[in-house]
Amino acid sequence: MKQSNKLTISDIGQNIRQIRELKSFTQEYMAIQLEISQPTYAKIEKGQSDLKIERLQKIAEILEVDLSTLLSTTNFFNIVFHAPATQSGYINSQTNTNMVDIKTLRKIIREEIEKH
Repeated sequence: MKQSNKLTISDIGQNIRQIRELKSFTQEYMAIQLEISQPTYAKIEKGQSDLKIERLQKIAEILEVDLSTLLSTTNFFNIVFHAPATQSGYINSQTNTNMVDIKTLRKIIREEIEKH
Protein backbone atom coordinates (compact mmCIF):
# COMPACT_ATOMS: atom_id res chain seq x y z
CA MET A 1 0.00 0.00 0.00
CA LYS A 2 1.29 3.46 -0.82
CA GLN A 3 2.46 5.55 2.11
CA SER A 4 1.75 8.99 0.69
CA ASN A 5 -1.57 10.65 -0.04
CA LYS A 6 0.09 12.64 -2.85
CA LEU A 7 -1.33 11.57 -6.20
CA THR A 8 0.84 11.58 -9.32
CA ILE A 9 -0.01 10.96 -12.98
CA SER A 10 1.99 7.74 -12.63
CA ASP A 11 -0.29 6.63 -9.77
CA ILE A 12 -3.36 7.29 -11.92
CA GLY A 13 -1.85 5.29 -14.78
CA GLN A 14 -1.06 2.42 -12.43
CA ASN A 15 -4.65 2.45 -11.10
CA ILE A 16 -5.99 2.39 -14.65
CA ARG A 17 -3.71 -0.51 -15.59
CA GLN A 18 -4.61 -2.55 -12.49
CA ILE A 19 -8.34 -2.08 -12.98
CA ARG A 20 -8.07 -2.78 -16.71
CA GLU A 21 -6.24 -6.04 -15.97
CA LEU A 22 -8.78 -7.02 -13.31
CA LYS A 23 -11.51 -6.51 -15.90
CA SER A 24 -9.50 -8.57 -18.43
CA PHE A 25 -9.50 -5.70 -20.93
CA THR A 26 -6.57 -5.33 -23.31
CA GLN A 27 -4.78 -2.08 -24.03
CA GLU A 28 -5.99 -2.41 -27.60
CA TYR A 29 -9.61 -2.63 -26.43
CA MET A 30 -9.17 0.48 -24.28
CA ALA A 31 -7.52 2.36 -27.13
CA ILE A 32 -10.36 1.50 -29.50
CA GLN A 33 -12.95 2.64 -26.96
CA LEU A 34 -11.04 5.91 -26.47
CA GLU A 35 -10.48 6.31 -30.22
CA ILE A 36 -6.70 6.53 -29.84
CA SER A 37 -3.80 4.28 -30.81
CA GLN A 38 -2.60 1.49 -28.52
CA PRO A 39 0.85 3.14 -28.07
CA THR A 40 -0.88 6.38 -27.05
CA TYR A 41 -3.00 4.45 -24.57
CA ALA A 42 0.11 2.68 -23.20
CA LYS A 43 1.57 6.11 -22.39
CA ILE A 44 -1.48 6.83 -20.23
CA GLU A 45 -0.85 3.72 -18.14
CA LYS A 46 2.86 4.55 -17.87
CA GLY A 47 2.07 8.06 -16.61
CA GLN A 48 3.73 9.59 -19.68
CA SER A 49 0.65 11.44 -20.90
CA ASP A 50 -1.18 14.43 -19.46
CA LEU A 51 -4.81 13.56 -18.93
CA LYS A 52 -7.72 15.94 -19.21
CA ILE A 53 -10.69 15.31 -16.94
CA GLU A 54 -12.85 14.37 -19.94
CA ARG A 55 -10.43 11.57 -20.88
CA LEU A 56 -10.30 10.34 -17.27
CA GLN A 57 -14.09 10.31 -17.12
CA LYS A 58 -14.25 8.28 -20.33
CA ILE A 59 -11.70 5.78 -18.98
CA ALA A 60 -13.71 5.45 -15.76
CA GLU A 61 -16.84 4.87 -17.83
CA ILE A 62 -15.20 2.13 -19.90
CA LEU A 63 -13.82 0.46 -16.76
CA GLU A 64 -17.20 0.86 -15.01
CA VAL A 65 -15.75 2.62 -11.97
CA ASP A 66 -16.21 6.01 -10.37
CA LEU A 67 -13.70 8.67 -11.32
CA SER A 68 -12.63 8.74 -7.66
CA THR A 69 -11.47 5.13 -8.03
CA LEU A 70 -8.94 6.16 -10.68
CA LEU A 71 -7.75 8.95 -8.40
CA SER A 72 -7.31 6.69 -5.38
CA THR A 73 -4.03 6.78 -3.47
CA THR A 74 -4.45 3.23 -2.14
CA ASN A 75 -4.46 -0.18 -3.76
CA PHE A 76 -8.09 -0.73 -2.77
CA PHE A 77 -10.71 -0.45 -5.51
CA ASN A 78 -14.48 -0.55 -5.41
CA ILE A 79 -15.18 -2.58 -8.54
CA VAL A 80 -18.31 -4.19 -9.88
CA PHE A 81 -17.91 -7.10 -12.28
CA HIS A 82 -20.69 -7.70 -14.75
CA ALA A 83 -20.55 -11.38 -15.63
CA PRO A 84 -21.18 -12.15 -19.28
CA ALA A 85 -23.57 -14.98 -20.15
CA THR A 86 -20.63 -17.24 -20.95
CA GLN A 87 -19.29 -17.04 -17.38
CA SER A 88 -15.77 -16.68 -18.76
CA GLY A 89 -13.99 -16.20 -15.46
CA TYR A 90 -15.60 -12.95 -14.35
CA ILE A 91 -16.86 -12.71 -10.79
CA ASN A 92 -20.58 -12.06 -10.78
CA SER A 93 -21.06 -9.50 -8.04
CA GLN A 94 -23.45 -7.05 -9.64
CA THR A 95 -24.89 -6.05 -6.29
CA ASN A 96 -21.77 -6.56 -4.18
CA THR A 97 -19.43 -3.57 -4.27
CA ASN A 98 -17.36 -4.16 -1.14
CA MET A 99 -13.85 -2.79 -0.90
CA VAL A 100 -11.39 -5.54 -1.82
CA ASP A 101 -7.62 -5.63 -1.62
CA ILE A 102 -6.25 -5.91 -5.16
CA LYS A 103 -4.07 -8.94 -4.33
CA THR A 104 -7.04 -10.76 -2.81
CA LEU A 105 -9.18 -9.94 -5.83
CA ARG A 106 -6.54 -11.25 -8.24
CA LYS A 107 -6.40 -14.50 -6.24
CA ILE A 108 -10.20 -14.86 -6.38
CA ILE A 109 -10.20 -14.24 -10.13
CA ARG A 110 -7.44 -16.82 -10.71
CA GLU A 111 -9.38 -19.40 -8.67
CA GLU A 112 -12.58 -18.72 -10.62
CA ILE A 113 -10.78 -19.05 -13.95
CA GLU A 114 -9.24 -22.35 -12.87
CA LYS A 115 -12.71 -23.71 -11.98
CA HIS A 116 -13.92 -23.12 -15.54
